[in-house]
Amino acid sequence: MLEEIELPRIEEQIKSDLALVEPTKYKVLLHNDDYTTMDFVVEVLMNIFHKNLAQAEEIMFTIHKQGKAICGIYSYDIAETKVFQVKQLAKRNEFPLLATMEEV
Repeated sequence: MLEEIELPRIEEQIKSDLALVEPTKYKVLLHNDDYTTMDFVVEVLMNIFHKNLAQAEEIMFTIHKQGKAICGIYSYDIAETKVFQVKQLAKRNEFPLLATMEEV
């Protein structure tokens, strides 16, 4: 008589080996300054962060009143790209607009 050999269930083992971890998120902030125009900040919020006019104006006023505001929360690579895009656009338009990212 042949002895039955119990084989591991490959599918179950693979599922247990693949523990998915939620990626770390980063918030992108814009900071107030005395030189960047409100219109430019609204333009940045609409073009880079894809906000509609009402959202962009609300965030812009928060930046103006509180000194900074969150423009979006993204994975590291996307947050880093957004910060870079803001800095490049601000530089091209000769504004000192500061964008930073912080871990959530």
